[in-house]
Formats: sequence, C-alpha cells, structure tokens
Amino acid sequence: MSKMPPLLSPPLAAYRAEYRQQFIKPGYQGWLHFAFTVCMASSIIAFCALQLNAVTRWEWLALPLTFLYCNLSEYFGHRGPMHHLRPGLRMVYERHSKQHHRFFTEREMAFESSRDFKVVLFPPVLVTYFLLVFGTPVALVLAWLTTPNVGYLFALMATAYFLNYELLHFAYHLPPHHVVARLPGMRVLRRLHTTHHDQALMAHHNFNISYPLMDWIFGTLHSGKK
Repeated sequence: MSKMPPLLSPPLAAYRAEYRQQFIKPGYQGWLHFAFTVCMASSIIAFCALQLNAVTRWEWLALPLTFLYCNLSEYFGHRGPMHHLRPGLRMVYERHSKQHHRFFTEREMAFESSRDFKVVLFPPVLVTYFLLVFGTPVALVLAWLTTPNVGYLFALMATAYFLNYELLHFAYHLPPHHVVARLPGMRVLRRLHTTHHDQALMAHHNFNISYPLMDWIFGTLHSGKK
C-alpha cells in the first residue's frame, strides 16, 4: 500500500507517530499480519468443509443460527467491554476506545501505510485464541450434543464470520478512492462505521462492524446521514 499524502490534523499526526513508536515494533509487517489472519481462517474453513458428510436439512440450520449467534456476540462484545470498562477487560477497552478510536477519527479513517494494519487487525495470538481455544470447545460440545456435522458447520460459519469481520473492518479503513471502497454495499457499510468513529456517537451507535442486524433490532443503528 502506498503512503497517503500528509493530510492529517497536527494533533492526530502527532498521536499516530507516538502510537507507532510505542506499540508497533520496527520489524512489524502489515501484509504478513493480514496474510496470517486470512490463511489461518481459510485453512480452518476448508478443513471443516472437508469433514462434512451427508448433511441433512436440519443440520444445515446450524449455518444461519451460528451467523445470528456471531452477529449478536459481535454486537454485545463491541457495545460492552470495547466501549465500557469492565473488570478484568481493561486492555480490551484501552486498545479499542482509547487507541483505535483515537488513531482513526470520523474525519481521518484511512491507513497511511501497511504498518497501520496493526491498529485494525486482531493480534495473531488473539486470532489463534478466538479460532482454536474459544471456538473448538463449543464445536466439540455441539458435536457431542447433536451430530459431528453440526459441530463442523458451527466451526465453519464462526470462522467465516470472524474472517468476514476482519476483512470488512480492514476495508473500512482503506482510502476512500480504493477499488474495494467501490464494491456493492461497501459505501453504506463504510458510512455506518465512519459514523461509529464519531466521538460523540461511538459509545451509543453502530456496534455491528459487519452487518447491522443487531443494531437495527436493539435500536442503536445510526444512518450517518446529516
């Protein structure tokens, strides 16, 4: 990714420089970080798909139900500890509300270079935790309570949702002229997320990073239109 022109406000430019010096190691490679997330998630999705065997109609219901579960988890995880300090979760709150939302404002949302990917993508250790340590036990319990197909379908959809979350969030912080920003539906989703980065709105609106289903259900959707 080519470096963007220096159009930032002086306070934001100063904070970004301070953040990079304090939190981004000299050897950090943004595209390698991106590739790790995509490859690990894609490998799990492919593995789960290959394990499926003669899936029945009722077993396929695991896909939409898991999607709804993930959308709900995304909503409450974002609305809760990411924007409101909870005991034992200070690091989550600090990294999101105090750092991510300060690094990217509603007026200055774009990466300047691939080194800024670290401010958006989950750290590899958390990617591993979410996909293996957290997701695997749930899939095993579901497989034990129902069928192996249901367990694999849960793991497949949950991993696909996580990857979709990461890719969409990544896309929202690309420059507005980027080809990805012009994909169908992206303009609306980017606007919703940009609205969420408004300091006056971030703790109250648009907590779904991906699809604003739960924001609509719980009345926290803000269109972003003036």
